[in-house]
Amino acid sequence: MRTDLFDFALPDELVAAHPPAERDGGRLLVLDPGSGAVSHAAVRDLPALLPPGCLLVANDTRVIPARLRGRRPTGGAVEVLLVRQIDGGEAACAWLALVHANKPLRPGAAIDLHGVAARVRERGERGEAVIDIPMGAADFRRHVAACGEVPLPPYIRRAPETADRERYQTVFARDDGSVAAPTAGLHFTEELIARLGASGHELRFLTLHVGPGTFRPIAGDDLGDHVMDAERYAIPAGTAAAIREAKRDGRLVVAIGTTSARALEGAAARGALDAAEGLTDLFIVPGFEFRVVDGLVTNFHLPRSTLLCLVSALAGRERVLAAYAEAVARRYRFYSYGDAMLILPRAR
Repeated sequence: MRTDLFDFALPDELVAAHPPAERDGGRLLVLDPGSGAVSHAAVRDLPALLPPGCLLVANDTRVIPARLRGRRPTGGAVEVLLVRQIDGGEAACAWLALVHANKPLRPGAAIDLHGVAARVRERGERGEAVIDIPMGAADFRRHVAACGEVPLPPYIRRAPETADRERYQTVFARDDGSVAAPTAGLHFTEELIARLGASGHELRFLTLHVGPGTFRPIAGDDLGDHVMDAERYAIPAGTAAAIREAKRDGRLVVAIGTTSARALEGAAARGALDAAEGLTDLFIVPGFEFRVVDGLVTNFHLPRSTLLCLVSALAGRERVLAAYAEAVARRYRFYSYGDAMLILPRAR
């Protein structure tokens, strides 16, 4: 399938640079994938908009302040974006990272990371590197928490602010490991979660640590040429059991965000859904058969992105792009800090 089929025009001023004043204060575009009908509501209306008794599954990953401003011994600037820890103990650890400098950093190159003498072990083909840290894993995580910056997406063209440490994090974030927020979850408040429960819906959690590949454009003119970055996920036994029970009882499963959807479908592709953990590089495109996810709450995504492909696989490319065109016409706010979209489950 051609990549340009997932392109659309978006005025720069519709890219949200800041979150709404209140987490659940955003607008909500509601798409019925069966008919293509679009309606407009508010995020706060979600409990009443969902079919009765839905099981919602959200991603409880926690964003780490993963961007570090380092220096070479010569004084040259180096930007390091930590992706994930690959090994570590009490005395040393190693991380996969994206490393940017004016001159290439070769294996063996030293980087001063706010007083920590890191060293490049090896380089990859797409800017990634393995860096060795002469500090225990727990101590280095504390160092990152103190010195790192919130890794705002590249389309938010401003420096991180103090408020981003709280607002670029879901209220249910628990497990450190992401370099980008599962942005659909940013709309949820404790009050909204309570109202969902009072309305007869159930909320469960999984973890998928979001990597920088979420912003990586699709390579090539054909979707088949794109290679997804692997991301680590874990589905607890309680969440898996709740999904099996919902399916048995005919209740609908609604993923909160594309990351939750990828984790669920990646695990289901390996067999019967049970407690699971591992890496997924699943690329969901139109024609994909969803085994778990019936509906989706999601933000609006980049043109020609893997996330737009996933949404199109669930609701239909033409209907999604028509809904996006209406969102543009009605001045919805786009991307991580923007408004939200509800793709209703199809009638059974």
